[in-house]
Amino acid sequence: MGAILKRELGAYFNSAIAYVVMAVFFFFSGYFFFGICLVNDTANLGYVYGNMFVIILFLTPIIAMKSFSEEKKQKTDQALLTSPANLFQIVMGKFLGAFILYAICCSIFLLYALIISFFTMPEWSVILCTTVGILLLGGALLAIDIFISALTESQVIAAVAGFAIGLLIYLMEVLISNLPFEWMKDALQSVNFLNYYENFTYGILNVADVVFFLSIIGLFIFLTIRVFEKKRWS
Repeated sequence: MGAILKRELGAYFNSAIAYVVMAVFFFFSGYFFFGICLVNDTANLGYVYGNMFVIILFLTPIIAMKSFSEEKKQKTDQALLTSPANLFQIVMGKFLGAFILYAICCSIFLLYALIISFFTMPEWSVILCTTVGILLLGGALLAIDIFISALTESQVIAAVAGFAIGLLIYLMEVLISNLPFEWMKDALQSVNFLNYYENFTYGILNVADVVFFLSIIGLFIFLTIRVFEKKRWS
């Protein structure tokens, strides 16, 4: 798994993907930090994290789109599947490579907290709690996008499908409000990412929220493994 992880990180930083993703992430997070915290003279980073929810929804497909689509396009997936590493190690190596790039992006929030500390005492409980939440949110989205990447050899299709999922998640509240039956609303509320993420931005570390995102990660890693198990046996 270590070799696959190293290979994946090298692929990101030897191409423009890592630098474009980091540039976009840093630009928008910096814009929100300046407009919300510095202009309004507040130490509350909660609104910055909240606004970054939308940016993250549309950046994670760009990170994950090449995970398996590129392997299929270059016909290197067979060599990967016949390597000494088992399927779990292969998928986890890909996932961790994408997640580490995402975590590097999220590290910018520690810099914002340091800047705030020069002027006032930051709300460390909110900052640390939301950092956990934003990492879990990104991990769940990356797991979904890597699963999508495993289904196609086109990076464009993988990215567009990931954007569509992100848009669906973003519009979930609107969809829920227009449903005719209460049981439908309750069902969709139970998988509404924003509900679970918002608790972290308020400094609330809820076990149910953590379990939700970890469950999404585990589910889609399992489904990705199943895709390649089916391919290997066929």
